[in-house]
Amino acid sequence: MIIVMGTVRVEPDAVERLRPSMETMMAASRAEDGCLTYAYALDLLEPGLVRVSELWTDRACLEAHFKTVHMAAWRAALAGQVRERDIKLYEAGDGEAF
Repeated sequence: MIIVMGTVRVEPDAVERLRPSMETMMAASRAEDGCLTYAYALDLLEPGLVRVSELWTDRACLEAHFKTVHMAAWRAALAGQVRERDIKLYEAGDGEAF
């Protein structure tokens, strides 16, 4: 299982402009083979901080995700908007109920 977690920081006033692209990206990504979870969350205490969380069945599905049309559109929407990016990939077992 592949876990992608991190943050993207944009100017606070850019969030509303990016919201439609974020919604499109989330919906399209969630429909992909191997995507178990795909979410963006706005930090309530830090304006402009977007928390990213993704869960994929395997690395091959994640690699295919990077080649999609919606990923290219998302990258284009983000161009010039990102002040800081800190996203990491982790490999894990299947987990257990907690």
